[in-house]
Amino acid sequence: MPAMIVVGAQWGDEGKGRVVDNVGPRADLVARYNGGDNAGHTVVAEGHKLQLHLVPSGILHVQAACLIGAGVVVNPAQLIAELDELAALGVDVGPGRVKLAAAAHLILPTHRALDGVKESARGGSALGTTRRGIGPTYADKAARSGLRAGQMRDPEVFAERVAATVEAHNRLLEESGGEPLPVKQVAAEYCAYAQRLAPHLVDGSAMVGEALDAGKMVLCEGAQGLMLDIDHGTYPYVTSSATIAGGALTGLGFGPHYVESVIGVGKAYTTRVGAGPFPTELLDDVGARMREVGHEYGTTTGRPRRCGWLDLPILRYAVRVNGLTELALTKLDVLSGIDPLQVAVAYERGGERIDHFPAEFGVDELAAWQPVYEALDGWQEDIQGARRREELPAAARAYVTRIEAALGIPITLIGVGPEREQVIIESP
Repeated sequence: MPAMIVVGAQWGDEGKGRVVDNVGPRADLVARYNGGDNAGHTVVAEGHKLQLHLVPSGILHVQAACLIGAGVVVNPAQLIAELDELAALGVDVGPGRVKLAAAAHLILPTHRALDGVKESARGGSALGTTRRGIGPTYADKAARSGLRAGQMRDPEVFAERVAATVEAHNRLLEESGGEPLPVKQVAAEYCAYAQRLAPHLVDGSAMVGEALDAGKMVLCEGAQGLMLDIDHGTYPYVTSSATIAGGALTGLGFGPHYVESVIGVGKAYTTRVGAGPFPTELLDDVGARMREVGHEYGTTTGRPRRCGWLDLPILRYAVRVNGLTELALTKLDVLSGIDPLQVAVAYERGGERIDHFPAEFGVDELAAWQPVYEALDGWQEDIQGARRREELPAAARAYVTRIEAALGIPITLIGVGPEREQVIIESP
């Protein structure tokens, strides 16, 4: 069996956890490949809402082992809290089930403090980070001064390395006007984390490779989305990792010939958290309605999400950059009652028209490009009970068909409500 990649096709928060939850029963291994606890995947199961920030969403499936890959940056306290919450619900999260790649990098409290100091110093130009220490941890990784999970195998030596790193970070904090953190206390806490997490450590790339070579299905779970990718998103208003499908290969350590399908996940409209360009944003009652009906508040921070019309150039960009083979369209039900609907079909500037998102332009240049809209009929019916596409109102079916025509790939999952069973699933 090959690898399947699930990737966000917009600015994150598209409902990837929900899609992983639906396709997870087909997987033998579910592996998270990028980001940190700045991401939040929400899965609703039997009335209980699970908010997972590090543990792959496939944890709910008994047969699937779970791996947190080398491309992820891990806050050990957050990981342990999630393991404890899942264990309290009766989910098996033992070392035989949940694995942590030894090459994954670790977030320290000083990373979070540095993140906050830097974000505050930006003032009106703040990026809107979650202040979870993600950027500083990836910066240490790139500077070859980070701490890797594999070092937790020897908790005492690991504590010494933590102390040295905290001391170095404290000097940076003081230079930036921040408060230093207690070195011995942090080192002792991380020594305890190491004793707890060491049994979960594994060679992540070897684990993935062995599964693929044994004919098992590996489901690769991404965090955030295309437009937050460090290289291909709306820089500098992006995250610090590779959020695109290629990030699964580097973050987990396997080759492209194993990949059979890449499932893009996009909402039936568009949302964004934090600062940065958002051409189809609605600052009116329609945008506010999307936010309230769709419960558009960040899983990680609780911040209200910015809402706007669907942007087809962004989805076309996602198809190209990720090599999408199919699309999962979530939250179609949120659009019920809005008539007419608008979708962006192109961008124009000074008489020039393009049908792709001008992602490589700088933020100032991007502001000069304006979306070109096409009006589509809306529908009034409640669609949460639909389980086949034929059961949707004609206008809703036409909306889905218009997206498929624009992208050239099939929509194989349509979310029509927040519960696990409120989906329409079709074969590609």
